[in-house]
Amino acid sequence: MMEERKPKVNFSHRSVLLDECIEGLAIDPDGIYIDGTAGGGGHSFEIARRLRGGRLIAIDQDSAAIEAASERLAPLGERAIVVRNNFRNLADVCEELGIFEIDGLLLDLGVSSYQLDTPERGFSYMSDARLDMRMDKRADRSAYEVVNEYSEEKLKKILYEYGEERFSPAIASAIVRERQKKPIETTAELTDIIKRAMPSYAKEGGHHPAKKSFQAIRIEVNSELDVIEPAIRSAVRLLKKGGRIAIITFHSLEDRIVKQTFASLAAGCTCPRGLPICVCGNKPSLKLVSRKAILPTPIELEENPRSRSAKLRVAEKI
Repeated sequence: MMEERKPKVNFSHRSVLLDECIEGLAIDPDGIYIDGTAGGGGHSFEIARRLRGGRLIAIDQDSAAIEAASERLAPLGERAIVVRNNFRNLADVCEELGIFEIDGLLLDLGVSSYQLDTPERGFSYMSDARLDMRMDKRADRSAYEVVNEYSEEKLKKILYEYGEERFSPAIASAIVRERQKKPIETTAELTDIIKRAMPSYAKEGGHHPAKKSFQAIRIEVNSELDVIEPAIRSAVRLLKKGGRIAIITFHSLEDRIVKQTFASLAAGCTCPRGLPICVCGNKPSLKLVSRKAILPTPIELEENPRSRSAKLRVAEKI
């Protein structure tokens, strides 16, 4: 077995539901696979080392992830190709590589441990840094622009819809009020504003009071939810018959989109209920490998507490 090299970048993201992903993908040693969220290369390495004549394309938009994954996958030679891009563009990536069919796709959605644990990336309410939260540092919009330029109504909307934050009106109002005095520049400033905007009983026990708001702003900065359904549909068009798509989510908003998109593609027909015959002509393109989401084992939960909200869904092209 190949020995894994330690990446130069301290990309500490642990591969969640690793065994379950490998089993779900049912890897063909001669197949072509895409890891659309390579991160530190953990899932990618385990897929690629099982290949013989096949190839693994590891995609990530984060330059630190690209560096870490490249180092991790280097021992596997031509079996693994690392590409800096967003998984929403996987069809374009495949076309550039001369690939027109794939045997499987893995997506591990959400923010990585490395991104959360690197203060200067501005993702965390637990440290002080300039507001950023960009997964791709080339992007124009950062958390600074969202916090300082969005209208109160728009801030309230994203805090409620993306963070499921019930105190979104008060928090949005407080942000607008404070930025009129001076721009809100750091994560510590934003955290303090959120805390002061919330009633005292909401800050007792449970999650950190800024958790939901930071999640909402991060999702908005990176358009995280917008890309999921188009990426799934694009991947399904590329999948060979019998090819599989496996997606890990970490909160209900992501999981709902994956579940509904899989269900839509598995149903095929889009005719209104009650019609005696199908007139749309749409045929099912997927079948669900597991009706229910696959969850981490108690052992994994103990070893990696950050896996506690993870859910894996797998579907197969028909």
